[in-house]
Amino acid sequence: MNGDINEQAKQEMSSWRQRIDEIDLQLVKLFNERTHCAIEIGHIKKRHGLEIYSPSREAQVIANVTNANTGPLDAEAIRRLFERVIDEARRIERIHASKEEAGDN
Repeated sequence: MNGDINEQAKQEMSSWRQRIDEIDLQLVKLFNERTHCAIEIGHIKKRHGLEIYSPSREAQVIANVTNANTGPLDAEAIRRLFERVIDEARRIERIHASKEEAGDN
């Protein structure tokens, strides 16, 4: 009987897991698209002698996403997720800026 319950659970979870896999692929695409935008902004900042780190802009991004959040993730979870996304985008901006300085466009 326990085997039947496990098989039933697997069947019930299967479509949800498939949907999670689809969403994950969309997230990868969107994270990369977002990072491409950050790289372009980094090039603009470099040309104009601006710092990559912009605390006021990052605060604005966090406010935008936490205000738009309707759950089930709470605001703190959204803030932590986006802080990480922003950190990674900033890291990639710096890598590209360094390559640009070295002439490795």
